[in-house]
Amino acid sequence: MGVPISQMLAVARYIVGRKISGDARYPLVLMLEPLFRCNLACSGCGKIQYPPDILRRQLSPGQCFEAAEECGAPMVSIPGGEPLLHPQIAEIVEGLITRGKFVYLCTNALILKEKLADFRPDRRFTINVHLDGLERVHDRSVGRAGVHRIAVEAIREAVKRGFRVTTNTTLFNDADPESVRAFFDEAMELGVEGMTLSPGYPYEKAADRQHFLMKEETRRLFAEVLRRRKKSWKFNQSPLFLEFLTGGRDYDCTPWGMPGYSLFGWQKPCYLLEDGYCKTFAELVESTDWEKYGPRSGNPKCRNCMVHSGFEASAVNDTFGSPSGLCATIRALTR
Repeated sequence: MGVPISQMLAVARYIVGRKISGDARYPLVLMLEPLFRCNLACSGCGKIQYPPDILRRQLSPGQCFEAAEECGAPMVSIPGGEPLLHPQIAEIVEGLITRGKFVYLCTNALILKEKLADFRPDRRFTINVHLDGLERVHDRSVGRAGVHRIAVEAIREAVKRGFRVTTNTTLFNDADPESVRAFFDEAMELGVEGMTLSPGYPYEKAADRQHFLMKEETRRLFAEVLRRRKKSWKFNQSPLFLEFLTGGRDYDCTPWGMPGYSLFGWQKPCYLLEDGYCKTFAELVESTDWEKYGPRSGNPKCRNCMVHSGFEASAVNDTFGSPSGLCATIRALTR
């Protein structure tokens, strides 16, 4: 398991506390987007398709801290866009760590090597590098030759300097299972702490929508990728979520588990869908008609979604919500 025990225990205490308090809907990870601009234009991404005036804007450190405190989630993931383009990103990361958050800085690593000196290694800070596969696969995914090489060099340097490093990988319907498995070997040889996986979500604004996975395609692909899993592979996510991806478990979405905050406010109902925005987190929780979302709702936008931001919290809730879920997690971790 690619998650430190100290982090697992901190998250477990938080969840148990929320359950004891009787909270039916609580956040696990804040998806904090301080900006949308990026130095790549990946064909499967819908986050950069905003007009120039929006792409020039960014959240202030104060806005980021206020959102984290208001939300209360123990973990903060900072995607984008490319967050390293934010001139105050180091201040934002440091401020979140000071507030007791576990911070995952998501980056394509194009400028990571030159920015490493701005940060300090900390047990609460993880650099999460986007790598969609081996060199040929990743460079095709991001639409630029040489990006994989730059990312690999940056990972090696970050590990050398003592940073916690993970990878995040999105798979589409043209993924080759054997190539993905070979990539897992490569990633672990780089010395990363763990890997995160997710099927792609069909963003309406994405330039390439033909390669997104339908639900049954997702299950078949991930079952093949994760068959006879090597003990050397470490994943920085819930083992029950991985079982969900392979069809071994059936969860409904808990979109409030990973709420999204950006320039526009709190995104309804989740990090991926844009059905309006709220000014406060409390308004998001109280005003959203949650029954209209998730695959069991019949909402066509949710029918084929199996991404981590919707279902990882469901899996974690299963772990701490019942003896059977906890036992299943322990079995998965000790296999």
